[in-house]
Amino acid sequence: MKLHFLFCFFSIVSLLLISCENDIKTIQKVSYKPTDPDERTTNIKLIQTDSGFAKIALRAKLSETYHKPATRIKFKEGIEITLYTKTGEVQSILTALYGEIFQETGEMLFKDSVCLKNVQQNKTLHTEELHWNQNTQAIFTPKNVIVRSEDGSLFYGDGIKTSLDFKQYEFIRPKGKFKIN
Repeated sequence: MKLHFLFCFFSIVSLLLISCENDIKTIQKVSYKPTDPDERTTNIKLIQTDSGFAKIALRAKLSETYHKPATRIKFKEGIEITLYTKTGEVQSILTALYGEIFQETGEMLFKDSVCLKNVQQNKTLHTEELHWNQNTQAIFTPKNVIVRSEDGSLFYGDGIKTSLDFKQYEFIRPKGKFKIN
């Protein structure tokens, strides 16, 4: 009986060891696609602080990181970036339905229903595409832009240059309507 038990035990263990082999190439053929992201994060919230105060906050429902050919992070389900003053008050908010960060160059691209709002001055920029160079802090677009001011003024044109705080801006080819008191 004892010999029979040992024989059965070693037979089962041997079968388990032999049958549990997974070839990585076989697994990749089934589950790996070269277009898949290297990392995927949901409900992301990143906050950069300085001296205990928030400087910039980034929120997104989905973040996908790709490392080849160059490292970039895609936000396919929307992105929101909030810029704070030195005392921690909200200064401006940038939202878009799509965003992309190019790690090596420090550039960011926002597309589809892009909105940049200066909360303190109550003015809003609307466009379909916006570029942000994190190294120079410059924001620009060659696309059509609409700027609405608190007093109801409406400025529009093709292309704009500004910064993330959106305090001042320069149209490349301006047009517009504004109120004169």
